[in-house]
Amino acid sequence: MRVLDLTISRRSVRRFRPNDVSLNDIAYILEVARRAPSGANRQPWRFLVIQDHEIKRHIRRICEEIEKEFHQRAEPSLKRWMHARGITWKKPFLTEAPILILVFGRIGEPYWIESTWLAIGFMLLAIQELGYSTLTYTPSKTDWANHLLEIPKQYRLQVILPIGKSAESIQSQDRLPLEEIAYLNKWGESLRVESP
Repeated sequence: MRVLDLTISRRSVRRFRPNDVSLNDIAYILEVARRAPSGANRQPWRFLVIQDHEIKRHIRRICEEIEKEFHQRAEPSLKRWMHARGITWKKPFLTEAPILILVFGRIGEPYWIESTWLAIGFMLLAIQELGYSTLTYTPSKTDWANHLLEIPKQYRLQVILPIGKSAESIQSQDRLPLEEIAYLNKWGESLRVESP
């Protein structure tokens, strides 16, 4: 499948089937991720794969406490956006998905955040290629992960990726047309080409 086809078919999913996910598939996803470019080739990313239900339960409990607080203080426009999409403080996908991948970045490395997110982008494509679904869940607070999971303090949680087979129908999402977001030679001068 072409990369464009993978990006067109990819959607965030919040409900997962209980089907097992092969650890060989997870290794493939991480193999793809480690090929991402990084600042000074420092490869600041680290990946923690969680399969144990009790650990997932603890992660969900903490994240839901954080989300309750976040939803209370969110701006009204964000609250309306989340409400329209049925997004609440409840995060059942953290225990329903067969696998969680927690992605950490090493603080202080050159471009550590950008580099780690490049690896995450590679992972999203590999997950889609293998026929799984995911969601880029970014808790608003992350220090708990270092304590709960005994992660060295120089690493900061960037995202939790629940991995599994989707248990919901995938809805198409609108994207801005290319001519609205890409310019040629001068800001505002649309890059107009035939569709790829």
